[in-house]
Amino acid sequence: MAWPIAEVARMSGVTARTLRHYDEIGLLPPAWIGSNGHRYYEERQLLQLQQVLVLRALGVGLTEIARILGDQVDELEALRGHHRQLVTERDRLDVLAATVSRTIADLERSRKDGTPMTSINRPENLFEGIQPADVDISLRDFPEHAEAARLATAEMTPVEIEAGQRERTARMVHLAELMAGGHPADAEPTQHMIDEEYQLLSELRAVPVEEYLAIARSCTENEMWSAAYEAIAPGLAAYQRAAMEAYTAARLS
Repeated sequence: MAWPIAEVARMSGVTARTLRHYDEIGLLPPAWIGSNGHRYYEERQLLQLQQVLVLRALGVGLTEIARILGDQVDELEALRGHHRQLVTERDRLDVLAATVSRTIADLERSRKDGTPMTSINRPENLFEGIQPADVDISLRDFPEHAEAARLATAEMTPVEIEAGQRERTARMVHLAELMAGGHPADAEPTQHMIDEEYQLLSELRAVPVEEYLAIARSCTENEMWSAAYEAIAPGLAAYQRAAMEAYTAARLS
């Protein structure tokens, strides 16, 4: 059985324009094209589209998806792998939701009786379930930086990697504190933090201005990044992006 592109768009929620784009870049060619020029999809293409959408939901870029689909041999085994990733991500989000819920309760208690939050909840607990790697400079959308980061990480011990992740999370929390304190994105304390981030980024490789701006946009446009920022503080994703754009205008242009 075959389905026309309009029907596939309706079933999947993906626009016909996106499906045509997937065809044009070789990611998802239709089963065949009718004499009327319309694209038709069969069961195999629907299964492949499901994989594409699952991987997109996991934050994988189109280039990497094409590589994954090109390398895989067995569709069933690939789906099992995707399922494991989704279950892992679900469990992580459950932990993250519990962390945020616990922090809300601690803050409410702290404000009510004046007890410092750190005496109620170990500081380490603030970071449970948060994976800064999820919002670090994109390992999927910026392949050159991904390779530089991979090489740097390969030389680190697991303890060093975990320490680096906690450090990055702590910077995100501090940025949220600056935002909550009313500092504009282009204010000196905020820009000082962004400069620190930029210098750390530049230690891996020189980052062109346009790529840095693309990274800034990803803070709000990449669903995984945005969700991780927002889990720390509502509005933090937009604040980080605005701060990076202000830094670019003031120091990189």
